[in-house]
Amino acid sequence: MAQITVTINGKAFRMACDDGEEDRLMGLGNRFDGWIAELRDAFGEIGDLRLTVMAGIMATDQLAELERKNAELEIELKRLKEAQSQASVSKTRHETEVAEVIDRTAARLEVLSEHLSKTLKPQ
Repeated sequence: MAQITVTINGKAFRMACDDGEEDRLMGLGNRFDGWIAELRDAFGEIGDLRLTVMAGIMATDQLAELERKNAELEIELKRLKEAQSQASVSKTRHETEVAEVIDRTAARLEVLSEHLSKTLKPQ
């Protein structure tokens, strides 16, 4: 297990993570620290705990919005898959109908060809 130090609001926090996850955890820590800095710039020094709670709420808000968008996309994907399935069934049905028309047309052409052969045959 790897160990890293993440700095949030000027304070260092030692954290453990899986091997290979160090850069990811550092990036998440930097992102969270950025929210803290953004809030401090907007509201001034309102206390570490309040800044941390506000940044946590910002993160939760982003997560909730992404979950909502993801749910919408899952519904749209389901709708598109159903439409694709219906289109595939419709395509198969149309192909079958076209094949039947071609078969009937071929049979009629054979009858006409035989009739013309008999009619035009020298006697």
